[in-house]
Amino acid sequence: MMPTVSTNGADIYYEVHGEGPAVAFAHGRGGNAASWWQQVPKFAEHHKVVVFDHRIFGRSTCAPEDFDRSLFDSDFLAILDAEGIEKCAIVCQSMGGWTGLKTAVFHPERVSCLILSNTPGGMQIPAVQDALAKSRQRFAEQGVGRAAVAADFPKRNPDGAYLYRQIGSLNINLPEDLSGKNPGGVLPSDMDGYAVPTLMITSEHDVLFTPELIREVSTHIPGSEVVELPTAGHSPYFETPEAFNKTIATFLAKHV
Repeated sequence: MMPTVSTNGADIYYEVHGEGPAVAFAHGRGGNAASWWQQVPKFAEHHKVVVFDHRIFGRSTCAPEDFDRSLFDSDFLAILDAEGIEKCAIVCQSMGGWTGLKTAVFHPERVSCLILSNTPGGMQIPAVQDALAKSRQRFAEQGVGRAAVAADFPKRNPDGAYLYRQIGSLNINLPEDLSGKNPGGVLPSDMDGYAVPTLMITSEHDVLFTPELIREVSTHIPGSEVVELPTAGHSPYFETPEAFNKTIATFLAKHV
């Protein structure tokens, strides 16, 4: 049985694979720990890889009223503490950026570097709030499994599109309103003195958090780099894993 850690009224499910410098992967709204099946085997060859289900997603449990994105960072730190991991690289997808950026801002001593993939990391600026509102509307109209990939992905890779939807369907306990009682995130003013090496990944066909939005957010994250990947929509880790993994590996090699 894989371990869980109890924190903030939730039992957080997580897995640890491999040995070496630690790197954690924080999933998005349409996924859970299983989403990283194309990353875990590769990076576990040289790293201690941590994957987990955010509270109320997948195998992590909490009462619906205890779903709170502002607790994501402390949930994550509870995992690191339970495993005796002092410092960790964090790779975040979409919603997972609320976990990673807040951890890097308020607990920089625990983060070797940060990779924000297709996520504004909860940066509280008007453009992000507008994008969040539009993304919730797209999810309601199309379903997360279709909205979170490029429009032509199901045609190009019907097997992958089916698997993406199936992984997301395992999140059976989600409340109707995932905005939560606290939106979490960080303020631009929180970034004063920020020095964690940060890479922001965006994708050519991401209509949820567009390349333009990611570049705007990057102006609020001191020292951050932006890389745009071709072909993919909102989920390059799943849609174009070879390009995604290569980008991640290159950045980790510099900073871990």
